[in-house]
Amino acid sequence: MGGGLTLALGLFIKAHYHFKFREAVPTRFHRQRREVAFAPGGGKPPITVPWESVAAWVTQAQGVTQYGVQRQYGLGIGFIEPETGQQHFIELSQPGMPLALGLWEAVRAYMEYEVNTREELQDPHGLHRPGDPPYEGVHTFHNARRRLHRRYREGDIGLFAVTMWYLWHILDLWTIPFHLAEWEISALQKAGQKTLPASLDQWSQPLPEEQWAKPSEALTRLSKEVKQRHAQQPNRPITAIFAEVYAEVGAEQTSFSA
Repeated sequence: MGGGLTLALGLFIKAHYHFKFREAVPTRFHRQRREVAFAPGGGKPPITVPWESVAAWVTQAQGVTQYGVQRQYGLGIGFIEPETGQQHFIELSQPGMPLALGLWEAVRAYMEYEVNTREELQDPHGLHRPGDPPYEGVHTFHNARRRLHRRYREGDIGLFAVTMWYLWHILDLWTIPFHLAEWEISALQKAGQKTLPASLDQWSQPLPEEQWAKPSEALTRLSKEVKQRHAQQPNRPITAIFAEVYAEVGAEQTSFSA
């Protein structure tokens, strides 16, 4: 009975956030324009700002409960509206600090380096094949199983590892979680198309290459300096290099600082 109540509560929370997402207008990033469109909600029109005026931050909170020490992390993205001085931001909960930093780096890589998917940078587990969708789904499961069999044939792993892999996925309901992930992604994609205002839909269209915006001179200079220092000290945390370069050059308002 307790398990049933817990499952029902979990499904209710999941459904609540799912339908909430279906009504929300997503924040959109346009790298050809080098602009970001925020949707305040409440029927208000979207606000479009330059990419380099956007700031990002990571939050960390810690508290003690009867169950022990609990930590919470989040990623914030926002800007200050130049005309009114009003602050606009969104905050996303994250399981850990590296994941929060990684999410922002994924956005920054998309805007600065024309990276469309993480597989263009690395696919450490070989779970993405040519023609696969850019998200995780049923294809991820089948790719993982093919990789498992290949490694077993090549002698990289033994029968015990294969058995544990199958046992784990049987307990994890086999391919059901992957089907649910695909269903949710499909629903969110359709919902985003329905809720997108006409003005934002037009703004989202691609531009001719000759109209593409260029990064500012300040951002180009900062990026070059970071790359040089990272090449000299590859083992040093990149976040420390970012902070050092930004502090030395000055408080220039660019997304690079985040």
